[in-house]
Amino acid sequence: MLHSLAWLYWNPPKEAFTIPFLNLPVMWYGILFAFGFVCGYFILIPILRKSLPEKSREFSTLFADRITFFIVIGTIVGARLGHVFFYDWPYYEAHPMEILMIRNGGLASHGGTLGVIIALLLFLRLNKNRFPGISFLFIVDMLVIPTAVAVTFIRLGNFFNQEILGNETTLPWGIIFGHAADGSAPIPRHPVQLYEAAAYLATFFVLYPLWRIKRETLKPGLLSGIFFVLVFGSRFFIEFLKTPQESWLDGFGLQVGQYLSIPFVCFGLFLIFRPYSKK
Repeated sequence: MLHSLAWLYWNPPKEAFTIPFLNLPVMWYGILFAFGFVCGYFILIPILRKSLPEKSREFSTLFADRITFFIVIGTIVGARLGHVFFYDWPYYEAHPMEILMIRNGGLASHGGTLGVIIALLLFLRLNKNRFPGISFLFIVDMLVIPTAVAVTFIRLGNFFNQEILGNETTLPWGIIFGHAADGSAPIPRHPVQLYEAAAYLATFFVLYPLWRIKRETLKPGLLSGIFFVLVFGSRFFIEFLKTPQESWLDGFGLQVGQYLSIPFVCFGLFLIFRPYSKK
């Protein structure tokens, strides 16, 4: 009885408002998604001003503008294709035109990460003359700090959208979703969206002070490695509390999100422990 009194019934409207004349609803998820990128942008600018080579620091705002454009495109395209191919390919194979219908939902963070990596490589190639002497690892090290904040807001958007649900629980902080995105019954569940948001925010509070205090002595790739280990490591363990999202793959007791997280964790460990010499 005490547990049931503590459970929170969560059923906010998914639409924040409707754009007049266009009759186009704006979702809370979209607002939080965009707000995450805006916050990340304003965190990135002062980081670049202190980290870019001296001759490039006057272009830090231009650098942030251009790279943010590439990141947004890479995130959306990569996340959408990641959802299509990793989680629900049989459906989209039969309905290929629905791949373009992003407003219907369906973004995968692992695909978004791969999309951002490709976008950054393209950015470096197209801007190597304007911003010389900047390596791929340098860019990623700078970006993982604001990214940890951005993905926190994205998970809060999932919470508003009542999607990416947790398993049933009797714990007092269980959440009852009134209209779950998958149409499942309103039962108390682990708020896994909030678990992940907390883990990602904690990652920011590890990375940002480390950069501020040790930025002159950090080896390239260390911040990136810590980010990959903390973000995808936490994702791996939180997946045990989630209801399965994939519709086509059966594994060995693990979900697709866990299989996809393992390479990122391994890559992060490689970046952390790889030998490095300033020579």
